[in-house]
Amino acid sequence: MRSFAPFALSLLGAAAAVSASADVESNVIALTKDTFNDFVTEHELVLAEFYAPWCGHCKALAPKYEEAATELKAKDIPLVKIDCTAEEDLCREYKVEGYPTLKIFRGLQSNKPYAGARQTESIVSYMVKQSLPAVSSVNEENLEDFKTMDKIVIIGYIGSDNQKQSESFQAFAEEQRDNYLFGSSDDATLADSEAVTQPAIVLYKDFDEKKAVYTGEFDQEAILTWIKTASTPLVGEIGPETYSSYMSAGIPLGYIFAETQEERDELKEAFRPIAEKHRGAINIATIDAKAFGAHAGNLNLDPTKFPAFVIHDTVKNTKFPYDQTKAIEAESVGEFIDDVLNDKVEPSIKSEPVPEEQEGPVTVVVAHSYNELVIDNDKDVLVEFYAPWCGHCKALAPKYEELGKLYAKNSDKVTIAKIDATANDIPETIQGFPTIKLFPAGSKDSPIEYSGSRTVEDLAEFIKANGKHQVEGVAEEEVEEPEEAGTVTATATPVSSTASEEATAAPADEDKKHDEL
Repeated sequence: MRSFAPFALSLLGAAAAVSASADVESNVIALTKDTFNDFVTEHELVLAEFYAPWCGHCKALAPKYEEAATELKAKDIPLVKIDCTAEEDLCREYKVEGYPTLKIFRGLQSNKPYAGARQTESIVSYMVKQSLPAVSSVNEENLEDFKTMDKIVIIGYIGSDNQKQSESFQAFAEEQRDNYLFGSSDDATLADSEAVTQPAIVLYKDFDEKKAVYTGEFDQEAILTWIKTASTPLVGEIGPETYSSYMSAGIPLGYIFAETQEERDELKEAFRPIAEKHRGAINIATIDAKAFGAHAGNLNLDPTKFPAFVIHDTVKNTKFPYDQTKAIEAESVGEFIDDVLNDKVEPSIKSEPVPEEQEGPVTVVVAHSYNELVIDNDKDVLVEFYAPWCGHCKALAPKYEELGKLYAKNSDKVTIAKIDATANDIPETIQGFPTIKLFPAGSKDSPIEYSGSRTVEDLAEFIKANGKHQVEGVAEEEVEEPEEAGTVTATATPVSSTASEEATAAPADEDKKHDEL
């Protein structure tokens, strides 16, 4: 998503007043401020894209959005678009802060962000779920059709006398309706036809064994864990459509990098027994090394040598690359997976060399010194996670150096530090550059991310307000005494947040980092 503020002036002039109409040969409906309210009011469910014609992410989304609109048109779920360079007031009204922004409308008084992937299949699946009740009633007549309405369909076979389980299933479906399609039936005969005994939950899928059955306690956390495992292919494919679900699964992910589809298919079959053995403990998936080979470098692999295998613990953000001098054979890699899961393998850590000595007021941190300088001490440590190519990081650098000088006399209580997040493995999740976090003494496991203006004064105030030691940054300033005294004295001057040197400093959410997936 491209950040913007304020809106660019419209170059379209009077064209902004043109009434809404479907684009030529397009099923995506273009709306303006004059037609938006009526259209949204007349339709029960609308997906709206707020975009800018020059936005690269919007251009990439356009064909997928069009395909989804064509498919959803038959289901009477309209997809619309609003050009924010022409409709500034409308976009401002709905607090659009980046392009593209997708919002789901149920009338003018109800809207929420679209939370699915920006792929045709994902948009269709997500909007179909939104169009249905949290739990649809299933019977003998509609069962087969309902089972094929999405890649993953979950049906609770719960008898009418099991009120507690029924209410629990309903509550769970309400919570997860954006992610999965739910149905229910209290017909014991229908349950028998599906070879299950009430109460039970059945997950239908269009891959692997086609269905899985849950008969455990109706505990929402246990059910969700089971669904995540059962809905993940034994050996899947990592790509834009699936990457986020793998990363949020809560278990390690084993990547099989290969350059050809034929090679990926062969490795997929070879690894199926291993994936079955470790199901629920690790996900294993192939990835196109030609399209996403650069991602191998992020996982501490040599991005020029394929096929390759690596395990990424997505929770701890640790990486375990398999020796790239060895062939990728299921048996040997299977043993490697066993060792990693049993904590017999040390994670690979990408790190710059530890500086022999620190130069300047800002402490340079690398992966191998991260724990010592950031975590294992009783200091309030402010860390800037930066990228060398980031323009905003370069602009911040002299101010950050000045900030470091403010705490030079209190270095036993406060450390101003920085780390190149592109050259070092870090345990923190970073969404953009620069990201600035304070690790307070005594609360290192709960860092506080800075989101204010990037001024020396505001950063100093942030440290004082959130640090355990509440240290105030102090600048040494030379002040001349009256001439007759003939001397110059150094006066300690506390930094005031009321005299900001840059009241219009850039917000801290710019320069986003996007994974190539």
